[in-house]
Amino acid sequence: MYIPKHFTINDDEAFTIIKENSFATLFSQHNGQPFATHLPLILNKDHTYLYGHFARPNPQWKEISGQTVLAIFHGPHCYISPSWYETNKAVPTWNYTAVHIYGEVELIEDEDKLMESLHDMVLKYEVPDSSYKLQDVDPEYLAGMNKGIQGFKIKINRIEGKAKLSQNHSRERQELIIHQLEQIPNTNEQQISELMKENLKK
Repeated sequence: MYIPKHFTINDDEAFTIIKENSFATLFSQHNGQPFATHLPLILNKDHTYLYGHFARPNPQWKEISGQTVLAIFHGPHCYISPSWYETNKAVPTWNYTAVHIYGEVELIEDEDKLMESLHDMVLKYEVPDSSYKLQDVDPEYLAGMNKGIQGFKIKINRIEGKAKLSQNHSRERQELIIHQLEQIPNTNEQQISELMKENLKK
């Protein structure tokens, strides 16, 4: 990923983006061509692996073992209008955050390890007081469902993190952008304005 120096973020910031935006795009090679699947990926506690699972009819998993793959996580993003600046010598742009993870894939064949990863995924997405508990699901039904998926983990070898938040503009212009974004009720615009405000405090 092309990352100008002032848009670079550290690994801790990248891991935060992954945790908050865990629905990723996973790229690998299949039949000699790029192949992608959109799926949730869960970061383990020591930030060394990503865990996920494919639907078994998805052919991507059949050649993926041992491959170096790319997982892309998109954080908030939004359009930045040049009309918000103090000059007409400007062009439109886009502010965003993104993380690229490169790593090797290992298929999970152990049933207990697969269940552990599924349990972690349910815990992540269900609200704390949810009535749904994976351990309460009928074991025979769950075993049947598990036959339809292929678990895997990605050993994280390289991390690239980028936060393009108008850092290449003056503080005054960044404040103008923040003010305009705060007027837009959409979630992405609100999140980008918050990230920009946090960045100005650094």
